[in-house]
Amino acid sequence: MSSRALRRLRGKQRGQEALDLGELALDGSPEEQSEEEQPQEATTSYPTDNKDRGRKAKKSKAQKNVSNIYELICDQDNETEKILPDEEVEKPDVNKISGMEKNDNGDPDKPDTKEQETSSKSTSEDRVKKKKKKKKTKGRSENGQAVQDDNIDLLLENLDQPNSLSLQNEDCGGSERRSVLHVEHRNLNPETELKKYFGARAVVGDQRPRHRNRQFHRSTWMTSPKESWPRFSRTGISMTLLQSKDGIHYFTFEHSRDYQQVQFKFLDAVESMDPNNIVALLQLNPYHIDSLLQLSDVCRIQEDQEMARDLIERGLYCFECACHPLFSLTSGASRLDYLRPENRAFYLALYKHMMFLEKRGCPRTALEFCKFILSLDPDSDPLCMLLLIDFLMLRSREYQSLLQLYQDWGEHRNLSQLPNFAFSAALCHFHLSQEEDLDPEESVKQRCKADQMLQEALVMFPGVLMPLLDLCTVQPDAAVTSHAFFGPKCRIGQLPALAELTALYVGRTYIMWKEAAVMLWLEESVREVLHRVDAKDPLVLDCQNRRSQRYQSAPRNIHRHVLLSEIKEATSCLPLEVTTQPVMGFDPLPPLESVTSYTRPQRQHVGATNESTLSLFFRSLLPNFNLQGGLRQEDNMEVARAGQELNQEVNRLMVAMRDMLANIRFQEPPREDNDLRDEEEWD
Repeated sequence: MSSRALRRLRGKQRGQEALDLGELALDGSPEEQSEEEQPQEATTSYPTDNKDRGRKAKKSKAQKNVSNIYELICDQDNETEKILPDEEVEKPDVNKISGMEKNDNGDPDKPDTKEQETSSKSTSEDRVKKKKKKKKTKGRSENGQAVQDDNIDLLLENLDQPNSLSLQNEDCGGSERRSVLHVEHRNLNPETELKKYFGARAVVGDQRPRHRNRQFHRSTWMTSPKESWPRFSRTGISMTLLQSKDGIHYFTFEHSRDYQQVQFKFLDAVESMDPNNIVALLQLNPYHIDSLLQLSDVCRIQEDQEMARDLIERGLYCFECACHPLFSLTSGASRLDYLRPENRAFYLALYKHMMFLEKRGCPRTALEFCKFILSLDPDSDPLCMLLLIDFLMLRSREYQSLLQLYQDWGEHRNLSQLPNFAFSAALCHFHLSQEEDLDPEESVKQRCKADQMLQEALVMFPGVLMPLLDLCTVQPDAAVTSHAFFGPKCRIGQLPALAELTALYVGRTYIMWKEAAVMLWLEESVREVLHRVDAKDPLVLDCQNRRSQRYQSAPRNIHRHVLLSEIKEATSCLPLEVTTQPVMGFDPLPPLESVTSYTRPQRQHVGATNESTLSLFFRSLLPNFNLQGGLRQEDNMEVARAGQELNQEVNRLMVAMRDMLANIRFQEPPREDNDLRDEEEWD
């Protein structure tokens, strides 16, 4: 038992003992002083003379016969090196037994004093042993197992075992498999990227949050709530887990009955073609998603970019507050079906927010949102994010990520058959070859790979070159313009789907080709391609056959992506079946096979009738009035009976008024003949 516990049992606390100046010695070691304190504390409960205490202290010093003050510490250190943990536990008991034996041979009147001395010795030895344990870095038994479980060095050594290596390899493999669609939380905040470019003071400034009249907002990852937003309450949107299969969770958004009624009012406001009706609806329902999306498009057309972005962020905040607890933004294992109309607004809000981030100068943050949209449905890819992700990776200089995506998804998604990946992958290798800290051999290897891929891309998609040079304001050589392979005939003979993909890529990424070094590299590759065409390389004929067999018609998700991108060169290539139908900003080009959970009730259109003016007058006063006596469908039978009786009474009144009007006879007033009347006088 420790000295502190003994003091508590005896009712004494530290600092309450009587001090004896006669026992203080300058030549004693710390261990001797600690041993002298314990008899003093023990004898306080048994009052004795101070002379006896001094004799007892001198007697204990004489028994030790310690000439060197460091001798006791050295002996204890040597003993602790030989003692195992099991023996350390049994050591205090042995000291207690030896103390009892000495007490029998010694003074029989003070047994507690001896016990206190032995306990103080054991506690001092334990303290020294603990210090020695901290100094030891390795302590193993004969079997090779760790003696101390809490030793960090031993735990690090255990990681080198075969089992730990296998676990590490499995974890690394899992991280590589999910790295394509893995999203980092810190990269979803655009301020994190802006602080890297301009510094924290330029982004945040000296603004301090105002705590007066501050509303409570839930902390979210996709957006940061603003104080200017309306007070958030339950909007009627919720998320439900449909099923979990192979570690992937399938979710869907659901609308409450009240939210459905607001949705019907929104559709009426859209059909009215008046944005003021949508504004009035938002004043009553400030977090209605489709109204926020539609009004954001109106503000963007009117060049109010700040308001348009604020409306989209408000919609994302509403969605994130309604997400399921198992819905993950970063794991890439959460799915949302685009066939459900309730989920489409979430896709569109994410896409519009991503485009605002890209225009704001935050390509790295926009890339995270692009990967998140792609992870929601990577198989069908309803918004066709594969046509955009390469551009964002080039903008954010994520060259290795783009090459990894091209390598992992190239076979089962045919990424090499898309113009954007064919040219962007070559551009990635060229930028990697231009890095300064790269080895010369590796730089040459990357440059050769870039030349090969760019030449193959030009052979496969020759219609990209001339529009790209036009947007880059570069005048090509006469040998290039006069050649049939890159001439006007090549662009005229393109299939509609291929022309749409080509125009989309050129209109979006021509900025990446404006650099002088990139343009020189492109010029060299074009000359090499012309030599291969003139030499009748078999690759040229093979690519021509593949172009004629494929790209007959583009799928619906590509048309939807072109409409959302709003690139004029690509929009002009859309087929008539897409351009002739109306396109709504809150649901552009909806899928043909939609899974609807609720439908909009049909509106009753009242056509032209042969009713008289009087019946129309009564109908304006009483909407339930029906001249033919037919009953309107009512939810309550009592209301129907009341309406029937009212119609009967009104019909009787109509008959009475009709008879009265039929019996009215208009008589001419009597005319007086006056001979004195002047004929020229006015009648």
